[in-house]
Amino acid sequence: MIFPSTNWSLLAQTTLEGRSEARAALEELCRRYWSPLHHFIRRRGFSETEAQDVTQEFLLHLLEHNSLERADRERGRFRSFLLGALRHFLADDFDRRHALKRGAGVVPVPLDDSTDVVANPNADDGSSFDREWALATLENAFRRLEGEFAGAGRTSTFAVLRSFLPGALETPGYDVAAAQLGLSLPAFKSEVHRARQRFKLLLREEVTATVSLPHEIEDEITHLQQVLMNPGTDLGSRMKPSPPIS
Repeated sequence: MIFPSTNWSLLAQTTLEGRSEARAALEELCRRYWSPLHHFIRRRGFSETEAQDVTQEFLLHLLEHNSLERADRERGRFRSFLLGALRHFLADDFDRRHALKRGAGVVPVPLDDSTDVVANPNADDGSSFDREWALATLENAFRRLEGEFAGAGRTSTFAVLRSFLPGALETPGYDVAAAQLGLSLPAFKSEVHRARQRFKLLLREEVTATVSLPHEIEDEITHLQQVLMNPGTDLGSRMKPSPPIS
């Protein structure tokens, strides 16, 4: 079986060869992971503004310091690499902030703890990152499916079908939804089945883009499902309808 080229496997090749495709692939992966990174950093004790700044600093660090060149050629999961790199980055930041508070060899100036919070790099075991990663991955697949329906001029159909996809807060009866679209019950159930199958395929594509080897796809999907089953995971709040285009 030929494993398709993915953003992460592309990075494995182009980073070592110094090609510009690596930066574009990394920028795309970082865009997808902004929310998990930001949420993880926020949980470390940073304020909202600080967390946004630190997230941006970390991503720039990855882009500007060729961090991928120091990663193993067998990349594994991008999620694992990214979390490890972030923890290392935050540990360095933690040391730097403590050095500043100590004065770095200069007579220390008392600081008001209410305005100078030094975040603890060990405050989170990674569960919040995985939860946000799972939510972001499903949201990406959901938005792609929504875009496909919109592109086909079927926005109103998707508005009804969305209630039968993962993350729906409330699912109406099939007969009610079928009546909304003017379809027979069998025809509507077929629409739901096709939408769910397409969603599963898009989700698989989202996961595939972040692994290096075929067997890791199933492992990541299984992990994603396990994370979403944990208490405190609110997918429904993420799957709000997109605002209408004016």
